[in-house]
Amino acid sequence: MNYSEKVMDHFINPRNVGEIEDADGIGEVGNAKCGDIMKMYLKIEGETITDCKFKTFGCGAAVATSSMATEMIKGKSIGDALQLTNSAVMEALDGLPPVKVHCSVLAEQAVKAALTDYYTKQCIDPEPIVGKVPEMEEE
Repeated sequence: MNYSEKVMDHFINPRNVGEIEDADGIGEVGNAKCGDIMKMYLKIEGETITDCKFKTFGCGAAVATSSMATEMIKGKSIGDALQLTNSAVMEALDGLPPVKVHCSVLAEQAVKAALTDYYTKQCIDPEPIVGKVPEMEEE
């Protein structure tokens, strides 16, 4: 399987790995069957995502897409983060093999799941803002 240099770089040197203890939003998505699980942590001040970390259990593409997604939303507004798409993540990584496209979808969903958690903690219904985020699939 051929991966771009950017995918390899984000896999070997992932950015923003870890967790934020007092995170304002935490989202976990994944599929236990294929083994890719992403957990995204957001620190939000006002309307800005001031920090973003992730923990991913999965293949290299899952790690790379998580890393790239955090890079793309860190320092940005919530509105910008809500516009993040799996295609934008793939494009930023110079593409993914077709069998790994689902990893970029998980990265998009992890960001949305963390924002859903953030709004829920603020007692705001997240669905009109974030949309419906798929539940984590169990085996």
